[in-house]
Amino acid sequence: MAAGPAGAGIVWQTPSNPPERQDYIFRNGRRYVRPYYFEFISHVKNRWAGKTIVDLFTDEFKGRPREYYVHAVKCGRLKVDEQMVHSDYIVQSSQKISHFVHRHEPPVLGGDITILQNEVDVVTVCKPASVPVHPCGQYRKNTVVGILQAEHGLAPLFPVHRLDRLVSGLLIFAKTADRAECFRQQIEASLLHKEYVAKVVGVFPEGEQIVDANVLFNAKEGRSTAEVCDGHGKAPPGKQACTKFQRICTDGTHSIVLCKPVTGRTHQIRVHLKHIGHPIANDEVYLSGNFSPRSLKGTRINRGTTLACSVPSSDPESSADLGSKDTEAEEFSIDPMCTNCPNLAPVGYDADEEGLWLHCVRYTGPDWSYECPYPDWVALANVSGKKLKP
Repeated sequence: MAAGPAGAGIVWQTPSNPPERQDYIFRNGRRYVRPYYFEFISHVKNRWAGKTIVDLFTDEFKGRPREYYVHAVKCGRLKVDEQMVHSDYIVQSSQKISHFVHRHEPPVLGGDITILQNEVDVVTVCKPASVPVHPCGQYRKNTVVGILQAEHGLAPLFPVHRLDRLVSGLLIFAKTADRAECFRQQIEASLLHKEYVAKVVGVFPEGEQIVDANVLFNAKEGRSTAEVCDGHGKAPPGKQACTKFQRICTDGTHSIVLCKPVTGRTHQIRVHLKHIGHPIANDEVYLSGNFSPRSLKGTRINRGTTLACSVPSSDPESSADLGSKDTEAEEFSIDPMCTNCPNLAPVGYDADEEGLWLHCVRYTGPDWSYECPYPDWVALANVSGKKLKP
């Protein structure tokens, strides 16, 4: 079930045409979605009841000015119970509100989503950084699920696991509900093993490093903290979390580290690396001290800065110049009421955003194993088989 804008309380969205190949526009190495009309539908919460329709949207949906909502009510783009109302109409609990909008999705990095294995009931792909797995927030078509449907006709798909939007690497999808249920049971039985690689600050210690620290996620701040016992026997806050780390190599400034999360908490690998003093080298959320924005340290700019590691090679075509896809002359319909037009991206989007140096390389189950090529920020010295060695 797709979600609406952050904080909007959207519980359902009307269906629109499925994503198609022509929905995407490539500019300057980024994938944009051609703006489209979409109807958001919600039901009035108890705390919304008694407000005017304009006050409600001005207070709860702060992405647009009050003047827009006044005009949207007058034009019938904001309706209550499928009826046009006046701008000082007072809404009541459980009434249905619909908002017809010209939807602009944020762009993502323009790399291809590579299909790794396409089996009868399972498909695995290599997810580029910056692309959400499934519809959420402002993203619907600019997601792995949407792009796979548009470019490969793969639908429906059931995500077996998820990766944060800025994380790249292996994604596993079940093609059937039965196969998805099988994976779910294996996850609940703790039968799946995950491996990631990260590029971290400093010389990571040799030998296996085990971090056993609770992870407490702060949704308001969008970040987690690692919590340990205070020495007085009091249990730390947060959820129990454990990650195993192994250094692959180092150049004296950065290290490439193999990460094996035993549990799966929000930002677990990132916050555990921060906890032991080796945060991911371009992670703005968990770096401390002075650091430059991710756009100055991102995957595009640092492709030439690699370490000599003995790891499997990635597809040499994955670092091809994305500019060849640019189509600056593409056109789309301008909506005179839209607060984002004539721009492709929504207002306020940071177009310089890059991906984290964190990449999922392997998932293993009781009788299966899926792998993903290594990212280009890991040097490709040679192939040493399926096992990573420090």
